[in-house]
Amino acid sequence: MEFRYIGKTGLRVSSICMGTMTFGSTTNEKEAFKILDAAYDRGINFYDTAELYPVTPKKETVGITEQIVGKWLKTKQRDSIIMATKIAGAASGWFVPPIRHGLTAIDSFHIKRAIEGSLKRLQTDYIDLYQMHWPDTIVPIEESLKAFDELIREGKVRYIGTSNDSAYGLTKANEISKYKSLARFESIQNNFSLLNPRFHDELANVCRRENISLLPYSPIAGGVLSGKYNNNFFSDDVRFAIYLKDKNKRVQAMANRFVNPKTLQATSRYLELAKEYGISPVTLAVSYSKHFDFIASTIIGARVFEQLEDSFKAFDFKISDELLKKIEEIQKDILYPMG
Repeated sequence: MEFRYIGKTGLRVSSICMGTMTFGSTTNEKEAFKILDAAYDRGINFYDTAELYPVTPKKETVGITEQIVGKWLKTKQRDSIIMATKIAGAASGWFVPPIRHGLTAIDSFHIKRAIEGSLKRLQTDYIDLYQMHWPDTIVPIEESLKAFDELIREGKVRYIGTSNDSAYGLTKANEISKYKSLARFESIQNNFSLLNPRFHDELANVCRRENISLLPYSPIAGGVLSGKYNNNFFSDDVRFAIYLKDKNKRVQAMANRFVNPKTLQATSRYLELAKEYGISPVTLAVSYSKHFDFIASTIIGARVFEQLEDSFKAFDFKISDELLKKIEEIQKDILYPMG
């Protein structure tokens, strides 16, 4: 089992993190426990959730994922697990979170309300890594950082991170932390995969220079890299088939970002590459997403227990220089399939 440190912290995490965003929607509690137990038994010590989960976020289900994870957490020794969760981002444009009446902001008031809710649902008295789910474009980042810093001083949070952030946003936040003597973002949780290598463009350089860790999510691009969308007919219960039927235009747009002619063309090439190396395309995708030196742990997900094994095999499969060159050739031929 390979372990890595997050940023400059004492958080020593497995190179694969168990994500939980479907727990309470397409994954029931019994199946969630089965998945979590399998991950724990395999040596995974890092688990990620959010106050907003499960997806897609709905007023009647928000918080259920943390409740399920909290019940499971009570069956294990708390200090054997690195627990990460997230405060919902601000309702300042593209999405209004169905929590706190849609008035969310990354200000002192909401940060304090959010952490108390998460601690209660997770049935714990501290969070190892507390993350901003997406940036607030209205509230000054200095106010946000002061509130996060207070949580650390109170012992409710050990370290903080950001998510869905930019090179500018991450750099600005951590420069403020430096000059105001506040806790800094030790991690950034962004989308990163074979189909979405944009992190290499700017953020990888920031992370390397500042010793900040990427925690990639969607390493198999929401299941697209498994190849299941490359068939002419796929099940109505798969994630993006459900999203395409959603009344919310934002949800439909997300489905089209993941499943489009370019992503399917690139996936076809990756399926051939996986076959050449005698591995599952899922193993290839997860291995790529944890390959680089700026990555601490890649966040996998599973709706059912049976989906786990190919992801777990990425613990042992390493991306060779030869294979990486072949991957980069595909990425040059089909630039930014997800936009």
